[in-house]
Amino acid sequence: MVSFLFRITQNHTFQRGLYSNQKLGVVEPLFSSMDFSWMIEFLQGMVKPVAATAVVFLAVILSLWQKLGLEGEMVYSILRAFLQLSIIGFVLQFIFNQDNSGWIVLAYIFMVSVAGYTAGQRAKQVPRGKYVAGASILTGTAITMFLLVVLSVFPFTPRYIIPIAGMMVGNSMTVTGITMKRLRDDIRTQMNLVETALALGATPRQATHQQVKRALVVALSPVIDNAKTVGLISLPGAMTGLIMGGASPLEAIQVQIVVMNMMIGASTISSIMSTYLCWPSFFSKAYQLDTKVFSAQ
Repeated sequence: MVSFLFRITQNHTFQRGLYSNQKLGVVEPLFSSMDFSWMIEFLQGMVKPVAATAVVFLAVILSLWQKLGLEGEMVYSILRAFLQLSIIGFVLQFIFNQDNSGWIVLAYIFMVSVAGYTAGQRAKQVPRGKYVAGASILTGTAITMFLLVVLSVFPFTPRYIIPIAGMMVGNSMTVTGITMKRLRDDIRTQMNLVETALALGATPRQATHQQVKRALVVALSPVIDNAKTVGLISLPGAMTGLIMGGASPLEAIQVQIVVMNMMIGASTISSIMSTYLCWPSFFSKAYQLDTKVFSAQ
C-alpha cells in the first residue's frame, strides 16, 4: 500500500513538474515577446520635464529666503502635477486606441463633474452650488461641442473631442464659479435695492437684473479681453503646442481661432445658465430674499 502510494505520488510529481516546465516554456516566450519600448520611450521623454523642475527649486529657494512658507505647497503641487499628468497621459493613450464613443462620453462626464465640484467650491454660499455649476458647465459645453461636430469643424473622435472638451470645461468652470460668487455677493450688498424692487411688484429676475448683468460682465470680461489680445501679447497654448509639434503657423492659427470661438461660446452659455439656475435659491416661495443664504460672509 505504501509502495503504491509512493508510485502515485512520484508519478504525480513527475507529471506536475512536466506540466510546470511546459507552462514555463509558454510563459517565458510570452514575457520575452512583450514590447516595453513604449515605457523606455516615455521615461526618456520625461528627462526634459524633470530638468525643468530646476526653476521650481529656484522658486523654493526664493520662498525660503523670503520666509513665505510656500515651499512645501510648491513641491506638493509640482509632484501632484507630475502624477496627474502622467496618469491622464496613459488614460488618454488607452482611450485613443479604442474605437468606442462611450469612452468620449465617460471622459467628458468625469471632466464636467470635477469642474462642477471645483466651481461650486468657489461659490460655497450658493445653495446646491456644485450641482448648479455642473449643470451649467454641462449645458454650455455640450451645446458648443454639438455645434462644432454638426458643422464638421471637428470629427467626433477621442483625439479631437476630449482635448476640446477639456479646454471648454476648464474655461467654463472658471467663468461659472466667478458668476455665481459675484451674483450672490452683489445681491447681499444691495439687499435693500432688491427688496425695494420686490415691494414695487418686480419679479425676482427683474429685481436682480442689474446684479445678474454685473456678475456676467465681470466673469466674461477676461475671456473677451483674452480674445482681443490673442497673438499680440502671448501665443495661446493650443497654437504653441501645434507649432512646437511641427505644424505650420498658418495651420496653428486656424485651430486657435476655432478654440477662441468655442471658449467664448461655451463660457457665455454656461455663465448665463448658472444665473438662471442659482438665483431662484436666493428667494423664498413668497418671492422674498432668503436671509439664510446671505447671512454668511
